[in-house]
Amino acid sequence: MSEGGRIVIPQRFREALDVKPGDELVLHLEGNCLRVCSIKETIRQAQAVVRSYVAEDRSLVDELIRDRKREGNRE
Repeated sequence: MSEGGRIVIPQRFREALDVKPGDELVLHLEGNCLRVCSIKETIRQAQAVVRSYVAEDRSLVDELIRDRKREGNRE
């Protein structure tokens, strides 16, 4: 770690995470360990959590579009 608190991620790890300079990362502190995730992976994990609560035959996107159309018609 540099004096400024910066951490250099080695190339093989950046490639494995599919991240490039300038990409945003999400850091999680788990006990005494620091976990680094790409935004893509964080989104994938969040989608998996939501998917576990939503029936396969239900489309949240379609419901959102339908709700927005109803709201637009009321205005």
